[in-house]
Amino acid sequence: MSDVNEWVVREYFEEQGYLVSQPCKYTVGGRREKRAEEEIDLIIHNPCVRTHTIPEHFVWRTEDLEHISSAIVGIRGWHGHRVYASTFKDTPEAVAFAQPRSARVGAKRLGSPDFARILCVPKLPAGGEFKDQVINLLRVSGVDGVLAFPTMLADIVQGVDDRKNYEKSDLLQIIRLLKSYDLIKDSQLELFTKPKPRRKGKRS
Repeated sequence: MSDVNEWVVREYFEEQGYLVSQPCKYTVGGRREKRAEEEIDLIIHNPCVRTHTIPEHFVWRTEDLEHISSAIVGIRGWHGHRVYASTFKDTPEAVAFAQPRSARVGAKRLGSPDFARILCVPKLPAGGEFKDQVINLLRVSGVDGVLAFPTMLADIVQGVDDRKNYEKSDLLQIIRLLKSYDLIKDSQLELFTKPKPRRKGKRS
């Protein structure tokens, strides 16, 4: 996993009030099978969330985290293309974090069996059969919900005030500079945060 991908996801969850930890900070070369704690990229917990409820729908937005008290997180930064069911069939290790053995590690670290399994990915198919296929496969694999990088990045960018100095976060400071020089604007993110209005007209 690229450090940049974890950087973005960690910043996103921290902005939502989560305490974020990395269960395994080392890698071991020359071993075919990873240990369970190595499969989990991040463990998150929000002490302000009193009632833990997992949404019924699968593709989550930021507001869906309001009732997620804890979660184990898998991060797959396959940027530049959408992910399909075949993507996960070819790389089953991508959802290993949601399997029972890794979930047991998460429960032990969190001190509770009540947590979500969140997968962070670039984009799912826009809709139709391909989207249904990947959602069904991920559900069967134990994933409770998906957060897309465009959703997370849009939320991070909108929360940055270009009048503030984010000297304690390199990521937020970079976004602040891009905003200061009009290289990125909040209005550009509306494509990710709001549905396009339908055109009014007569039906044919």
